[in-house]
Amino acid sequence: MGKADYAALWQDALRAMTEAVPAQEFDMWFSGVQYEGSEGSELLLSVPDSLRRDKLAQRYSYKLESMLSEMSGGKVTVAFSIRKKSQTSKSPTPEIQRKQLPKKKVQAPPSLSPDYTFDRFVIGENNTFAANAARAIARNPGRAYNPCLVYGGVGLGKTHLLQAIGNDVYREFPELKIAYITAESFTNEFILSIGQQKSHQFKNKYRSVDVLLIDDIHFLPGKKQTQEELFHTFNALHDSSKQMVFTCDRPVSELRELTDRLKSRFSMGLNVDLQPPEYETRVAILRKKIEEKGVEVPDDVIELICRNIRTNVRDLERALTNLLAYADLVSADINLEVAQRRLQDHFASPEQKNIPIELIQRVVAEYFSLSHADLKGNRRTKAIAFPRQLAMHITREITEFSTTEIGNSFGGRDHTTVMHACQKVQDKIRTDDTLESTIQFLIRSIKGQGT
Repeated sequence: MGKADYAALWQDALRAMTEAVPAQEFDMWFSGVQYEGSEGSELLLSVPDSLRRDKLAQRYSYKLESMLSEMSGGKVTVAFSIRKKSQTSKSPTPEIQRKQLPKKKVQAPPSLSPDYTFDRFVIGENNTFAANAARAIARNPGRAYNPCLVYGGVGLGKTHLLQAIGNDVYREFPELKIAYITAESFTNEFILSIGQQKSHQFKNKYRSVDVLLIDDIHFLPGKKQTQEELFHTFNALHDSSKQMVFTCDRPVSELRELTDRLKSRFSMGLNVDLQPPEYETRVAILRKKIEEKGVEVPDDVIELICRNIRTNVRDLERALTNLLAYADLVSADINLEVAQRRLQDHFASPEQKNIPIELIQRVVAEYFSLSHADLKGNRRTKAIAFPRQLAMHITREITEFSTTEIGNSFGGRDHTTVMHACQKVQDKIRTDDTLESTIQFLIRSIKGQGT
């Protein structure tokens, strides 16, 4: 089989992969793959970066080789290499064509922090999908994943990714107009424009941008006029193929007092979630922070911090800052004993400024004569399933934890399971007159033990 035949074979394999993997997954990993030629029975493929090379090699190479071998009638292998930036495709993609346009230099938005870049964002299992989606958006704004919503708990990197998109777009496409703003600032600016009778200027400002980045849209519920304005801004930008990216502390379906039509707009594109980092990722994050600060911290101290702080990046940074400040102010060496003594408050504090989920689980379990492990386990008998659903419902009612965080605390369940549990309890309240009083009794018991 000649090289031309291998090129055709690769196109056939790509078409087959579109049916074998979900569309978003295919776009994420295969959109940047280029056929470069062949050596014997080996196809040479190039990709833009090492992350895509490694992911394709680990996850898809076996499937690709099986497809290619079956199609060709002989054994075919694939090899991935990183494409040099100067290397262009024989058939330029819209992204490459766009970068060849003349660029007019404009000033970077002052609201973007230069500290928030993709290079400084540590990637782990908890955030790989979100990070790669953000990179894809920055490479091809207005075309890839538009709109995009990134959601997750406090301190998991939502703002970092959002601003990294802005900074990367500015570097690669300086002719584009970028607007980064928090939902709170967007609301305040809108209210001010009404008071000053400058609403038309506000509309023109945000409806004329090429990239709109809005942080913390969970601030919007209850602000009806702001929601109305954002709805029309969204439509104007989407109709013009302008890129929009939003962040939220929970799935948009959970935002109360948000209009259905705005919910539908946020949900119509790509929605990705950020999970709390695993131990290995926490270690990598902390090591990067230490390297950036130019200090030395023993490995056993790093391990101590990462074993005890499992919540988010912000809490890791807070503990590190506390430890470094103490060592600097009293001229002390950082060692395990000092770290254990100075950081005990960080280790003992609850995961958030909420009633701990573990306390809720314990109180509910005791009331129904179950064990704490029963509520986190996989058994689905009625005697366990309903108390588990009730505990999830109470957690959702009296804390600010997102359904994703609640699901993780109940044995790693999906956020949709939590939403289903809450709905089941709500439905049962309508038919069981005693259930509401039981819930209120449990809530009082939980709050009494939490004080």
